[in-house]
Amino acid sequence: MDVVTTVANLRGRLGRARREGRSIGLVPTMGYLHEGHLTLVRDSVAACDLTVVSIFVNPTQFGQNEDLSSYPRDTERDLALCDAAGVDVVFMPDVDEVYPAGFQTYVEPGPLAEPLCGAFRPGHFRGVATVVAKLFNMVRPDKAFFGRKDFQQCVVVQRMARDLDMGVDVIRVDTVRETDGLAMSSRNAYLDRRDRARAKCISQGLFAARAAYCEGERSADRLLALARARLGDVDAVQYLEIVDAATLATMSGTVDRPVAICVAAYVGRTRLIDNVLLTPAATTEVLSAA
Repeated sequence: MDVVTTVANLRGRLGRARREGRSIGLVPTMGYLHEGHLTLVRDSVAACDLTVVSIFVNPTQFGQNEDLSSYPRDTERDLALCDAAGVDVVFMPDVDEVYPAGFQTYVEPGPLAEPLCGAFRPGHFRGVATVVAKLFNMVRPDKAFFGRKDFQQCVVVQRMARDLDMGVDVIRVDTVRETDGLAMSSRNAYLDRRDRARAKCISQGLFAARAAYCEGERSADRLLALARARLGDVDAVQYLEIVDAATLATMSGTVDRPVAICVAAYVGRTRLIDNVLLTPAATTEVLSAA
């Protein structure tokens, strides 16, 4: 496994593979890897000849008073996990390598970035879209793998890749969960024992709504009420919405198309997000619609 820190060295390493006709997969991460990240890595290793994992805590997607300085990091462990999972190249640039002096060009992702997390984290998806666009240009992958837990991010990135003709197949991978249902996240490391026990109610609320949907419930209000009823252990619900799976438009009335029920909630001081897809049996795949 090669560890590179500059774009020049990355391009040199990948150029040889590309000239040999080898396909390249990219797994963008901010490090502090967990089983969710490793699932993305394994999918890339299975689908592509060469897998690149980027580890970069991107400052432009953090707002004021967010957790940039305290975001969990463990580089030695991350590298060991990547090596064991069959990663070929780890790209670990410094901030100045990604955003050199005088940097001023950003990607504005448009209306898909406005609801849900976008409404509470101004500029977040501008930072996400910009760093992902840069990684796509640096790596020039054939496929890029993203976790479906960050549902809005997946939709935004897939739309960006399509709109800007980036030639990257954006693959969404199912959310990986702890045994009690909590979605795996690097920020779970912030939770103490009490908060960790309380946090499982987030997924329990989503699962309750999904179970009712599978049994035939199609009222958006009733589905949301079922989810909300399970969220009593969180300290604050930032949003709980049912949105069109392709456009992220808020759904009301009858759920008559593929949707996602999405939530952001605080447990203690930790902000957690999660979602489940509610997809009619006749619809086998909604991801390509985004």
